[in-house]
Amino acid sequence: MANIKSAKKRILVTQTRTARNKAIKSEVKTMVKKVYAAIESKDQGAAKAALKDAISTMDKATSKGVYHKNTTSRKISRLQKAVNAMA
Repeated sequence: MANIKSAKKRILVTQTRTARNKAIKSEVKTMVKKVYAAIESKDQGAAKAALKDAISTMDKATSKGVYHKNTTSRKISRLQKAVNAMA
């Protein structure tokens, strides 16, 4: 266990950031699952709506520093490709 005041603060800050990042990543995963569920059910309208929400959520996660911009771009590209393949 840390004895120095600054080390104790770093532990608390790290726990706070970890919890925040975990919540954001969980929400992104949920949105991605919704897109794939809509694709599985062959509902193109729902898939496009879910895709829009997923892209928005991913962009927010990227702006907060949870994901790297290239990671987000890759994930969005794959989702769009899957939705466009339905047509």
